[in-house]
Amino acid sequence: MFPSYRSRILLAWTIRHGTSPRQRNPTRKPIMKKRFNRINLASLGMQLMLLGAGSTASANALTDIAKKSDENTLTIGAGAAFGPRYSGSDQNMTGPVLALDYSTPGGFFASTMRGIGYGSTAGSFNYSAALGYRDGRQEKDESSFGFSSGSTRLRGMGEIKGSAIAILSAGYTPLEWLNLSVTADLALSQKDNGNAFHFSASSPFYTADKDKLSLAATASVGDTKYLQTYYGVTALQSANSGYAAFKPNSGLYEVSANLSWEHQFDKNWALHTLVGAARLQGDAAKSPIARRRLAPNAAAYVTYSY
Repeated sequence: MFPSYRSRILLAWTIRHGTSPRQRNPTRKPIMKKRFNRINLASLGMQLMLLGAGSTASANALTDIAKKSDENTLTIGAGAAFGPRYSGSDQNMTGPVLALDYSTPGGFFASTMRGIGYGSTAGSFNYSAALGYRDGRQEKDESSFGFSSGSTRLRGMGEIKGSAIAILSAGYTPLEWLNLSVTADLALSQKDNGNAFHFSASSPFYTADKDKLSLAATASVGDTKYLQTYYGVTALQSANSGYAAFKPNSGLYEVSANLSWEHQFDKNWALHTLVGAARLQGDAAKSPIARRRLAPNAAAYVTYSY
């Protein structure tokens, strides 16, 4: 999972759709996804790759596949999202969802949600590679772009700096109603923050002329550095914060599920909503800073594509 609320929502979007909107319906312009890089917006990140510092939305870490179309496309979106302040927090917050996404016929994309990269498809397979950003975490109720990046309940834990990341994803659609995907969230800077991997399955179980309902489930795995950064407590942190020292091992740290509804008003305007929950697993759930294992998340936003 991505450590931030923004990341989780971006992720959720990617997992929900698997392929680009234009690929699903060539008659309409692609719309912007909020997954879930993926807020604490993943668990997106990717994951929507838009829900709290140190928190994973669902392994929506999958980056969106760059849209293939016969023209350049720009999508603008705005709305609101709801989720925990950080992964394991029992405090919720609401913040804005703002999105800007540009894609070209060749597969290049530049997006506030997906990062900068390239994506394409080959038959039933899709893939993408992008440069993105993983939110950090502070030890106070600090907000970043309207979303929390920490909590005063983490006082003494110190700051986790944000890091540049490589987002590599691959997906397979064996059936029209099923998409399977895997996404790697690899730290390029602040490498001690560690790496995470997200495995997801999504299904558009209901599709009408202007509406689509989809279900998605994700399992997120982190390496030792990732778990230590976002769920561990060192001896120094223990002395400063009062939390018991804790050294987690690598492994599964979160599972999540999301239900999304997409309504197309016309060829340009669309409404997107998402509700779901993420549950900490393994050592992440045993962490002294994890005050709640199961956390809800939701988002609603409108997009305009042209």
